[in-house]
Amino acid sequence: MEVTVVFWDVQHGNAVYINTPNDRHIVIDLGTGSYEKSDFEFSPLLHLKKRGIEQLDYVIITHPHLDHIDDILNFYKLSPKVLTKPDLDEDVIIDLMEKANEEDKPKFEEYLRIIKKYIWPVSPQDDPYRPENYGGVVIKDFNTSECSPSNINNYSIITVMSFAGKKIVFTGDNESCSFNKLLEREDFKKAIENADILLAPHHGRKSGFHSEFVNLVNPKLTVISDGRFCDTSASPRYSEKSRGLWVKRRNGEREKRYCVTTRNDGVIVVKFGYNKQEETFLEVIID
Repeated sequence: MEVTVVFWDVQHGNAVYINTPNDRHIVIDLGTGSYEKSDFEFSPLLHLKKRGIEQLDYVIITHPHLDHIDDILNFYKLSPKVLTKPDLDEDVIIDLMEKANEEDKPKFEEYLRIIKKYIWPVSPQDDPYRPENYGGVVIKDFNTSECSPSNINNYSIITVMSFAGKKIVFTGDNESCSFNKLLEREDFKKAIENADILLAPHHGRKSGFHSEFVNLVNPKLTVISDGRFCDTSASPRYSEKSRGLWVKRRNGEREKRYCVTTRNDGVIVVKFGYNKQEETFLEVIID
């Protein structure tokens, strides 16, 4: 019984796929492209479709910046059952759309149509917060609406996923305001503490680095989904704050790492759960 997590190499965006022990399918964010394959049109959603996945059980859009919704025109091709997104006024989305390039405006229009259709509450059998629906995987989502909507990074959803005593914290583009607000909540602090893996906020930029948050997460390994050109990277800080974890390359070599990036390491795969001897394990595979 295991969970598989795929951090796609989607240029300077974010896209994650998760497969649960009972074969449920989760996607966090809808970035596109691939440096590794030199394919800037690569669609993770269409790739999943080609692999035989007909329907997603749960989709989380951390926030509607373009690099997190770029694949949204393929959303309905996998007929998602449940969607979670931040609570933002429609005017905020319209403003983003008006500022976008003409070729990208339809993506925001589609986002607006989708969020009007996907409304909570959901049926008990589709509820992602019931571990029995996801093979025992515990999913917790957090965000705040107390920050100014002038910076929707601070509306980003943070997801904490736990199974077999292992924990991953997935972030959006959160910055100081949202972290300060969330760290006032005891349930949030308890949920994130002492995780195995952290997906760095805001693609590992300095603007998303929050020392108290990272100290509390206390990750063994930090994953950064970033592009080739980032002059404000906080990668050294995350390396200093991470405890270290042995990772395996696809050629079989092993090395201890503190921080891995899609920019340098390509697609990053994490597997954790119970092996055949019913012992817990955690494995990270990079290119």
